[in-house]
Amino acid sequence: MNIAIAILNWNNKELLQKFIPSLLNFSKEATIYVIDNASTDKSVSFLENNFPTVKIIKNKENYGFAKGYNIGLQDIEADIFCLLNSDVEVTKNWLNPIINLLNTNPELTTIQPKILDYFNKSSFEYAGAAGGFIDKFGYPYCRGRILDEIEIDNGQYNDTKQIMWASGACLFIKAKEFKKYLFDEDFFAHMEEIDLCWRLQNDGKQILYCSESLVYHMGGASLNNINEYKTYLNFRNNLFMLVKNLPKNKLIFILFTRMILDGVAAFSFLFNKGYKHFFAILKAHVSFYKSFNKFYKKRQKNVVEKYYQEYSILLKFLFKK
Repeated sequence: MNIAIAILNWNNKELLQKFIPSLLNFSKEATIYVIDNASTDKSVSFLENNFPTVKIIKNKENYGFAKGYNIGLQDIEADIFCLLNSDVEVTKNWLNPIINLLNTNPELTTIQPKILDYFNKSSFEYAGAAGGFIDKFGYPYCRGRILDEIEIDNGQYNDTKQIMWASGACLFIKAKEFKKYLFDEDFFAHMEEIDLCWRLQNDGKQILYCSESLVYHMGGASLNNINEYKTYLNFRNNLFMLVKNLPKNKLIFILFTRMILDGVAAFSFLFNKGYKHFFAILKAHVSFYKSFNKFYKKRQKNVVEKYYQEYSILLKFLFKK
């Protein structure tokens, strides 16, 4: 099975310098690519001079996460793509459990490993943890991470489990399926992997979490958690994703509810993170209203209900503890 590990890079020379050596050491079964989004920090020349076995694909400009991968992966021939963030440290034997699952399950399309925090290796990491899900009102959460609360890894998620979405920090996907479905480039960055996974499952594809494969993620390498642009993208793209993938009989009710919940969130951000985040949410909603028809037209013929939970994670977590 031919695996291509693809790192999308934009001005992350220091991270490449830090993490490429262990990636090369622990990934003998794969070919490693760096897709560069027109970096200006000499990332490309650094790779050429220090890691000549790493193949480099040069995008003409910074296309963002979604379009950057869509363009960069087109010319890579492989059976499996591993989309790997530049701020991820892999571990010994991380590929073999993934390969074994893909070889034994023809229905399986996408896999996510266990993702722990690089800075606190006993804790799960925000972006993916032990596999992602969507609640009744369209809010993503993970086993091991709900809202900003992070769990310690005590082996409670040492399993192989079907999940709703796999993290874009480390996402294995069959190459032919990725090239068929692609990321939605209108997302630019954030939640495009959830949208992709939802579309795959609407067509009957399977997505798994595999705890036997382990990586450590720093998080926030391109946009950290206090960046208001990240707040804008997360709120906007989440609404875009719901319009594309929710069943038609649930769409209006859930969107109306989300208008209220996002308004509450905006005032919470105002008091806890500042006015820039408050206006980022308002801006996200304005953009959503303007683009509603465009994203409604992207809906698939097969939109099913079974891939999101029938409860509110906010109510269960905040009030029922």
